[in-house]
Amino acid sequence: MARILALDYGTIRTGIAITDEMQLIASGLTTVLTKDLLPFLKTYFTEEKVETVVLGEPKQMSGIPSESENQILKFLDKFQKQFPNINVERQDERFTSKLAVQSMITSGVKKKQRQNKALVDEISATIILQSFLEKNN
Repeated sequence: MARILALDYGTIRTGIAITDEMQLIASGLTTVLTKDLLPFLKTYFTEEKVETVVLGEPKQMSGIPSESENQILKFLDKFQKQFPNINVERQDERFTSKLAVQSMITSGVKKKQRQNKALVDEISATIILQSFLEKNN
């Protein structure tokens, strides 16, 4: 079975999470600079079989798309042109950053580490992926 990869897309950094081959467990993979995201994915896809990419869908409390959705749609267009055989799904990402910080607190992560935005982005991607897995199983 191929893996599922999730992206918490940001203008500066993008958090990335991945499932195991059985698509049961979501784990943080890394955070990359968004300007380096497509080259990173190209390399990763040559090393690992990925069938679906779950892309976070930022929404406001009212359910309408947030301001960053336009940038995400531009990325999505480039992604689909470069990787036409990889399925893309969207997953609501409201509260993922808050949940990521809360999970860090619960896990006993020190305050200085909780300020590491790259780690927060990676955990947010993991939460997006876990939510997708729960919704689709």
